[in-house]
Amino acid sequence: MAATGEEAAAMDSISRVPPVHPTVLSLGGSAEPRGEPSETAADGQVVPAAPKKPTTTTTSSSSDGGVETAEEAVEPDINELCTDMFDKMAVFLQGELTGTCEDYRLLENMNKLTSLKYMEMKDISINISRNLQDLNLKYASLQPYLDQINQIEEQVSSLEQAAYKLDTYSKKLEAKFKKLEKR
Repeated sequence: MAATGEEAAAMDSISRVPPVHPTVLSLGGSAEPRGEPSETAADGQVVPAAPKKPTTTTTSSSSDGGVETAEEAVEPDINELCTDMFDKMAVFLQGELTGTCEDYRLLENMNKLTSLKYMEMKDISINISRNLQDLNLKYASLQPYLDQINQIEEQVSSLEQAAYKLDTYSKKLEAKFKKLEKR
């Protein structure tokens, strides 16, 4: 079904509208970005003007306090923004890496100190072990004398028992003698 008359003219005008670049679209519906005039190319397409470099002007007047006006505030260059972002990201990452390196240095120092402490403890335990072996050898060399002391102690206790028996026997004998003497 072919379009006739007004429909054909409307379709023809739609097909002739130049395509709009996506960065040129704005929320207000106009094809021009805010604050920047656009140029029209030879083929009828709307081409945005190149973004202006930011200019900051401050006045020495104390009444406006160095505030930019709407005419002075322009969109910054994307390349400058990217460079600034990458510079700041580099500073951030450098700081993160520096902090991580410091953490690893701290851990390394702590590991070295811990290793030294364990070496000291190892030396102390080796000395204790050596001294314990020396004491065991000395105890083994003294064992015969200790056995003799134990034998002497047993003999002394048996002599003490014999002395107590002799004392009781002598008391009984004395009592008998006194009894015989009285008669």
